[in-house]
Amino acid sequence: MSRLTLRLPDTLHQQIETRAVTEGVSMNQFIVFALTRQVTQDYTVQPVDSNAVGEQRAQYQTLLDTLGRASFTDIQQVLDEREPAGPERGLTPEMVARLREKIAQASGN
Repeated sequence: MSRLTLRLPDTLHQQIETRAVTEGVSMNQFIVFALTRQVTQDYTVQPVDSNAVGEQRAQYQTLLDTLGRASFTDIQQVLDEREPAGPERGLTPEMVARLREKIAQASGN
C-alpha cells in the first residue's frame, strides 16, 4: 500500500472529518472510499432501455442478412487458403485433437 501526504484546506478537512465520524470510519477509510468512488464512476454498468436493445437486435439482424450465409464448402475453401497458424499458448495438444475431431464430424469427414 502507498502513502500520500496532502495539504487540505481547513474547511475540507473538517467536512471529511465530519463525514467520517458520521459513517463511523476513520478519515483515511473515508478518503479512500471517496476517491475509489470517484475514480470508478466511469466504469459502472448502466442499464440499457428495452427500445435501445430492440434497435441493436434489429441492426444486428440486418447485418447478418446483408452478409448472407456461407455454405460449409465455402467456409472450408477459405480455411484451406488461409495461412496456417499455431495453437494459442495454453492450448494443449489434446484440446487441439478434440477440436479437430469435432470439425471433422461437423463436416462429415
